[in-house]
Amino acid sequence: MSKTIELSIVMPCLNEAETLATCIKKAQKFLLENQVSGEVIIADNGSTDGSQNIAKTLGAKVIHVEKKGYGNALRSGINYALGTYIIMGDADDSYDFESLKPFLINLRKGHDLVMGNRFKGGIKKDAMPFLHKYLGNPVLSFLGRLFFNIKIGDFHCGLRGFSKEAYYKMNLKTTGMEFASEMIVKSKLNNLSITEVPTILHKDGRSRPPHLNTWRDGWRHLRFLLLYSPMWLFLIPGILLMITGILASGVLISQSIIIEKIVFDIHTLLYTSSMVLVGFQFFVFYALTKVYAVENQLLPKSNRYEKLFKYLNLESGLIIGAILLATGIGLSFYGVSIWKNFEYGNLNPSKTLRVIIPAVFTGLLGMQIIFFSLFFSILGLKNSKQTQP
Repeated sequence: MSKTIELSIVMPCLNEAETLATCIKKAQKFLLENQVSGEVIIADNGSTDGSQNIAKTLGAKVIHVEKKGYGNALRSGINYALGTYIIMGDADDSYDFESLKPFLINLRKGHDLVMGNRFKGGIKKDAMPFLHKYLGNPVLSFLGRLFFNIKIGDFHCGLRGFSKEAYYKMNLKTTGMEFASEMIVKSKLNNLSITEVPTILHKDGRSRPPHLNTWRDGWRHLRFLLLYSPMWLFLIPGILLMITGILASGVLISQSIIIEKIVFDIHTLLYTSSMVLVGFQFFVFYALTKVYAVENQLLPKSNRYEKLFKYLNLESGLIIGAILLATGIGLSFYGVSIWKNFEYGNLNPSKTLRVIIPAVFTGLLGMQIIFFSLFFSILGLKNSKQTQP
């Protein structure tokens, strides 16, 4: 009977001949000295410098990954891993694979994801570019904590451990560098236990530049965080726009506003009314993004998702939309009556447009709500079928 493997150490690899042997030997030494039943897996992403032969000579398992990308390489390596727990780390000798004990201890305690924290452990001289250290990592980590309420300090540490069971629950989809952010976000969204341990970051042992592209990969991480948090990307900006637009329009409908000889009149009213319509479009995108992400298993279902269909239904949408549309039509007739009183001649724009702009606005908003409700109800049919006993 074969011995059960407790730990799989997975390293993505793309032309890492300079440092790969060092990383493998350190990982094997850790397993041996700590009497851990384990394996070292090299997920090779098409190396042309002989990295595969180095790994095989040292007894590591080599997985050939045809599809390019950091995420693709790691997913293939992790899927092949036999260990109960998995620790992943870059093969550039920036992480010490002899110092994995804190990760394994926390995994054995039952934590689903154990993150390394380079800012707590220490960053050696020239180990991290200035922009990454003082701008990229701090800002993206802050946004991750803000958007998803995840209490960790280093979102992008490449050294991390997790259980194979937790990995399947994460249901990771991304193929590039954003794979690292997706793992943390999906862990939080699936209510998995996350902790972190101090980790030292050493200077990259390679003579060539790293694969990481500062601006391109930074944008991919930011884009991922925004798309996976439609509340911050669409809902909150939409609500702010609608509230601001409604309050400002309410004042401008009755009178102009003068601030230090600057007059805000009907032209401003046109813009504030548009703010409400744009804000509503933000809300529509929030709802549709949420539905798409959940139905395509990019995000797990939540109580908020169920409430989305409970309160945003066809009947309420049609009623609200019809009231607004009727209001718009009524105001339009009132505007025509004013025009008639002037025998369809020239009007005072400052007075007339205070009726016409709200008329057009309420009519447009009413129609948008009606069409949105009809479309959203179609999406809700699938949801209602799935929730039937």
